[in-house]
Amino acid sequence: MELQELIEQTQHMECTYKVTEDVYKAFQVVSGDMNPLHTNVDFAKGKGFSECVMYGNILNCFLSHFVGMALPSDDVMIQTQDIQYHKPVFLNDEIKLIAEVEEYSEAVRIINYKLKFYRMNAEKPQLVAKGHVQIGLI
Repeated sequence: MELQELIEQTQHMECTYKVTEDVYKAFQVVSGDMNPLHTNVDFAKGKGFSECVMYGNILNCFLSHFVGMALPSDDVMIQTQDIQYHKPVFLNDEIKLIAEVEEYSEAVRIINYKLKFYRMNAEKPQLVAKGHVQIGLI
């Protein structure tokens, strides 16, 4: 796929994910992170949260899926990414990732996407994180 075609097809994209028990447990096993904020409900409640806070890097996993599977080309690779967290994510939250082309370079065959992550199962959508991902066309 040519860069311009990918840009045209991905100007605005949305993907919805869910932080299921399987996602939570799989991330816990892979990361080995057993911090009580993520694993002990009493600890989390003592810190002012209603339940255990999910790992922020689960959003990175969703971003990896977006780049590797949702973009309409296999010829892409993440070059840089950043996510700023605004609100905690909890078990069974439905997260909508909205990605929009922010800029691109034909010379080096990259696209920068602006990202927003929303909790959709709240009374109204809540911004939980935002960031950027730069992909290269390989």
